[in-house]
Amino acid sequence: MASPAFDDKQERMMSDAPPAHYVVKIQSLSLLSKHSLDKYETRVFQAGGYKWNLVLYPNGNKSKNVKEHVSLYLSMAETSSLPSGWEVHALVRFFLLDQDKDSYLIIQDSMRKEWRFHRMKLECGFDQLMPLKTFSDVQNGYLMDDTCVFGAEVFVTREKSTGKGENLLMIKDAISQKHTWKVDNFSKLGMEFSESKVFIAGSQKWKLRLYPDGKGSGAGAFVSLYLALANVDTLPAGTKVFAEFSLRIMDQLQGRHYSGKANHWFSPSSPESGWARFLSHATFYYPNMGTLVKDTCMVDAEVTVLGVVNAL
Repeated sequence: MASPAFDDKQERMMSDAPPAHYVVKIQSLSLLSKHSLDKYETRVFQAGGYKWNLVLYPNGNKSKNVKEHVSLYLSMAETSSLPSGWEVHALVRFFLLDQDKDSYLIIQDSMRKEWRFHRMKLECGFDQLMPLKTFSDVQNGYLMDDTCVFGAEVFVTREKSTGKGENLLMIKDAISQKHTWKVDNFSKLGMEFSESKVFIAGSQKWKLRLYPDGKGSGAGAFVSLYLALANVDTLPAGTKVFAEFSLRIMDQLQGRHYSGKANHWFSPSSPESGWARFLSHATFYYPNMGTLVKDTCMVDAEVTVLGVVNAL
């Protein structure tokens, strides 16, 4: 029999007993590679109160630059329903059937360490479970008639679901979106503020909000102008959106527009940003300024979403 070579991070032993939690038998293994299936994921199984599946790379996990080895991992499945901040520690044992001796080679962490699973690490295992040369040698009994049998046991030792976290995604090559709002019958608006139709920028919903008689420090003497998240009530808890934006009131006569530029972390607790003193009434209502023509005002916005925070 060929002398097997293994990763020194592994502890190995033999057992006549099959794995307690899951077994997968693969027939015509070579056809996986023939059909460009570099990875095989088993169906979901339960162990220790959680759901798992096995992920097998018969010719090595190329994403980790593994060559000439079998890669095998245990992955947590269906985790979206788990509470915030969940964490699971488990002792994991992989099994490989020696079909010639009808016994199982058990492979586990050499220090018998618990593997730690959490939302940012759903998968643990061995990049180099076994050299392909050893696995494919018929004398070792692991691959016979192009058939092999793998398995796993998962013993959950510790678990927790306390604490909270967040994930910040900064957006590379963010795309700016423009929106123009025509405000007709300006003198008849009558309400404290007027809102534009909802528009989309960076997969978020937005609206413009204009206060003809001003807001806050601009009340009574200025036009106030703001950008606001339009779907605050339906945003998942913990969501924040970092956006750069520019707002303009258009000069419809001479093209000398009045603009402001800023950035802001938008969230349910801070859903809008803009300027209380965007443009004075003296300027806005002056006949030759072009900001109010035939009782119509034109507002232009450009929004770039640069980052999004979601709760973990």
